[in-house]
Amino acid sequence: MKKTNLIIFALLFTLFASCDNKTEKLNRKADEAINQVLSNYNYVGLAVAVVNENKIVYSNEFGVKNVETQEKIKKDDLFRIASISKTFTSTAIMQLYEQGKFNLDDDISDALGYSVRNPNFPDIKITYKMLLSHTSSLSDAEGYFDYDILKPEINLNYANAYWDYAPGEKYNYCNLGFNLLGALIEIHSGTRFDNYIRQNILLPLEIDDAGFNVDSLDNQKFVTLYNWQDSVWIESKDAYKSRSDEMENYALGKNAILFSPTGGMKISAVNLAKWMLCRMNYGSLNDTKIISEESSKQMFIPVEPANGKSSYGLGIMVSKDLVDGDTLIGHTGGAYGLTSAMFFNPDTKFGVVMITNGSSPKNGKDKIISDVVNAMYKVFYEKEKTNE
Repeated sequence: MKKTNLIIFALLFTLFASCDNKTEKLNRKADEAINQVLSNYNYVGLAVAVVNENKIVYSNEFGVKNVETQEKIKKDDLFRIASISKTFTSTAIMQLYEQGKFNLDDDISDALGYSVRNPNFPDIKITYKMLLSHTSSLSDAEGYFDYDILKPEINLNYANAYWDYAPGEKYNYCNLGFNLLGALIEIHSGTRFDNYIRQNILLPLEIDDAGFNVDSLDNQKFVTLYNWQDSVWIESKDAYKSRSDEMENYALGKNAILFSPTGGMKISAVNLAKWMLCRMNYGSLNDTKIISEESSKQMFIPVEPANGKSSYGLGIMVSKDLVDGDTLIGHTGGAYGLTSAMFFNPDTKFGVVMITNGSSPKNGKDKIISDVVNAMYKVFYEKEKTNE
């Protein structure tokens, strides 16, 4: 009996050792592949996380968190992830839709309490679905950090906040539309935008060190963001600007824009990969369901405007050219010098998160998202698929 137990123990030890060796080998290959990518860029720092076979299989950090101090990026450090934030805002809207608060084809003006109408097409309503899919005909030409730009009694140039085509006719990416969705979340939930996201998405997923509110997070964990200008890294000081002075007169439905529902989420790469796991599993992570599978799948279907096809669903992108021969779902982000991406395949359960706090190509066009995603695809998925 004892001899049998020893044999079993030896076999298990050999098996686990083999698995560890394989993991270490893949991690080394991933590090080498990313360093090869980074050799083509001037960069400050980069955080990467990879999901394969429905679990996080790799994460690492490269470069520095701050140019001046040369402090290294840590796993739990927080990046402002820019437009990937839209995946949280859109999911919150779908939660409220599932609760019967509104229909996706309802007129947003009814909830907002003021008219949001393209002056060239005053009889065509602008809907929740149009905001989610960037087909509303709203434009960022007047900016997107003030709801009053849409009110003719306040902004004489309000017509500039619209394109010259009808709502639903074309796709044009619009940050203002997602900041409006932040206001609508507050109106329908009765909860401040940042708190709604925290209570209904982050905490149920056990992501407690992330959020849209700068002042609720540890500012020592913020990864400094930089723009490359005149051969020098220039810090983007507004990236983590406190809004505490503007909270005193906060009104639901009127001030959500302060948290930037369009781009203001702060989160680590590993926790963003956790969020990616939830999205690739159609709104569920482990035993926690954030939205229904039906709603999640609906979000992944590109909305086709009247004039042709689109590669954008409801708050999320569908890319057929990021990786050759594969369709990936996710989002990119770019602001304050940061470049970010989260892309995954819900069928194969493979996905990549990458966030850089400053990068500039040494030669040619900046395509660091494609470079990193493809490098990780080859290391963790393509080679296993072909048994190489």
